[in-house]
Amino acid sequence: MAAWLTVLASVPWSEVIKNAPKVVDGSKKFWKTVTKKTPHISDVQKHGIPQSEVIASLEASVSDLQAQMLASSELIKTLAEQNTQLIKRIETNRIQMLWLSAVTGVIAVIFGLFLAFA
Repeated sequence: MAAWLTVLASVPWSEVIKNAPKVVDGSKKFWKTVTKKTPHISDVQKHGIPQSEVIASLEASVSDLQAQMLASSELIKTLAEQNTQLIKRIETNRIQMLWLSAVTGVIAVIFGLFLAFA
């Protein structure tokens, strides 16, 4: 349990908090563009929408999808960079814990020897 507290204490929370609005904005933009409705073939047949409008709408949809893809990939890139930073910090803490454990063990042995001969 203490190891997890150490790991959580070493997380760069200021950076996580600083980047949280970017993640939220990116997800909101993504959600808004995903939920846009484009005309389907059945709509064209029912309402007699001209083909040129349908093609323009489809081109706009493709353009929106490309923009969404770029925004999503940017968001994924940012999250991956943050994940890499967190993993590096966790690895650093793991090595520090090993060293601290070794030093504590050596001190305990020395203290035990000191008490045995005192």
